[in-house]
Amino acid sequence: MNSTPKKQVLLAIFFVVALIYVLRLAVMQLFDDSYLRSAQENVLQEQTIYPARGLIYDRNGELLVYNDAIYDLTVIPDQVKDLDTADFCSVLGITREEFIARFEKIRKGVGYAPWRSAVFEKQLTIPIYAAFQEKLFSFRGFQVEVRTDRKYQHSNAAHIMGYIGEVTDRDIERSEGYYRMGDLKGRSGVEYSYEEVLRGRKGIRYVLVDSKSRTQGRYKNGMFDTAAIAGKNISLTIDQQLQELGEQLLQNKIGSIVAIEPSTGEILALVSMPTYDPNLFVGRQRGNNYMKLLSDPMKPLFNRPLAAPYPPGSIFKVIMSLVGQQEGVLNPNTTYGCRGGYHMGGLTVGCHPHSSPLQLRGAVAVSCNAYFCHVYRSVIDNLMYPNSEAAYQKWYEHISSFGIGHPLGVDLFGEGKGFLPPSTYYDKIYGRYRWKSSTTISLAIGQGELGITPLQMANATAIVANRGYYITPHVVKKIDNKPNPNEQFRKKIWASVDTPYYGVVIDGMQDVVERGTGYVARIPGIEICGKTGTAQNPHGKDHSVFFAFAPKHQPKIAIAVFVENAGFGATWAAPIASLMIEQYLTGKHDTRKYLLERMLKGNLVRRNDSTTTTQTVQR
Repeated sequence: MNSTPKKQVLLAIFFVVALIYVLRLAVMQLFDDSYLRSAQENVLQEQTIYPARGLIYDRNGELLVYNDAIYDLTVIPDQVKDLDTADFCSVLGITREEFIARFEKIRKGVGYAPWRSAVFEKQLTIPIYAAFQEKLFSFRGFQVEVRTDRKYQHSNAAHIMGYIGEVTDRDIERSEGYYRMGDLKGRSGVEYSYEEVLRGRKGIRYVLVDSKSRTQGRYKNGMFDTAAIAGKNISLTIDQQLQELGEQLLQNKIGSIVAIEPSTGEILALVSMPTYDPNLFVGRQRGNNYMKLLSDPMKPLFNRPLAAPYPPGSIFKVIMSLVGQQEGVLNPNTTYGCRGGYHMGGLTVGCHPHSSPLQLRGAVAVSCNAYFCHVYRSVIDNLMYPNSEAAYQKWYEHISSFGIGHPLGVDLFGEGKGFLPPSTYYDKIYGRYRWKSSTTISLAIGQGELGITPLQMANATAIVANRGYYITPHVVKKIDNKPNPNEQFRKKIWASVDTPYYGVVIDGMQDVVERGTGYVARIPGIEICGKTGTAQNPHGKDHSVFFAFAPKHQPKIAIAVFVENAGFGATWAAPIASLMIEQYLTGKHDTRKYLLERMLKGNLVRRNDSTTTTQTVQR
């Protein structure tokens, strides 16, 4: 009588159990891939194929940076089974404690997945690589991956090329799955700025392995593999021979050289001294070498041309000449006398002996401080403005239009903006409407609070050479043999001074080299227009400054040289600039051997170990 209800209960229980199993299988197969992945990885292994990084050439096609094969030991944590830790550590040359620490670091790392490989030991030596190849079958879960590291053809241009280094946790987080622990990426210079262009795209290879991780062949004959895509090659705007000469001329000195092709904005040379050999950041010792360079008191890692703000000194008078004309307070015939300097009440700005009075061209040629103080006063105290603050703001806008006081947008990491003091800067010091031209008169001659980077100096020179415009300076000319696609590197940016005002100033700059303070830079047969400067340094000897362009008509090179604690501009900066100009325009730099030898042998770093730290670590 009761058999039917009992059967119904048993059937219900059986049905519920079956339904649970079906649902569980469905979840495992449709929604949870961990079991499938575990089953697959007993026989299937995913291997990353690293692409060759793009090569780097100079503007003339000379190879500067290439690749070299390296071997990294990687591990898939899920596949590590029955490992003989003692034998493994013996082959690798580490302790058991180091093994445990590394394994735990991988497990706790950003982006960790137990079924994906991670780098356990970077850049195996050849003997260790050979030993692992013999015993790899007994170290289940470990494999050797081949990838590329950088090699630098020359030991110069480090601040342009930059270097590559291991990714950080933040790099991994921001890469949307591209980077993993142990990967390398650009950390400075072109290697950093053009990382996505140079790095290429990784590929994936699926291989079948046995229980001892021995490769048995490709999975499905490579049907699901993806090929690695090599990074794109880059051609720099840099002239390697010019760059090399610049670094030789600045050896045992502290300073910068920036040379630009005015018509294109292409940087021909960018020298920062002291410097370092970029090959120091290649191989297993890159981390140790970095720390040595970082602690070097000479600061070889600091990119002076891009980031160091200096008072420009007398070269700023060229810009003052242009702004004065644009503001209508100055013309070629404007004459001012000089009685040993500029005098106003109790204020005196001294000047060196020279003929007086002078018109504009002559004032540029002899670099008269008094003349340009008068020009600055005429601009700032101009009655067409309601007050000095309004006039100063107009002056500020003019100077800013020459690329001063803000980043230019160069395609290198770490560009500084220099310092062009706004009117609010003086309001905070003196109070609003309580200051005028005499308060800030040192700006007239490129001193005071003004700070300009060497890149900005060279760019301002290019503006003068172009009679009013510049193109954003850049170091990459071609990508994959095609012009750099950045439209900013073809666009003319006009300064606020009209073209007709440049002629008289350029004539004065030619006089500087032909018969003035920059005579040492004169090259027979080449019309050079330049301006020497001696920038005051409150911390020691004055800085030597020179900027120039050549030839006068259809200029091919604009250059700025800044040598710290070197005295007059004509002593060091002008000769260095002249030799660089000669090299670029004629392909020679040894026609004035006396000048070349003096520059090469000059040692302005008065320490017994001057640049010793840098040179020692290079070897």
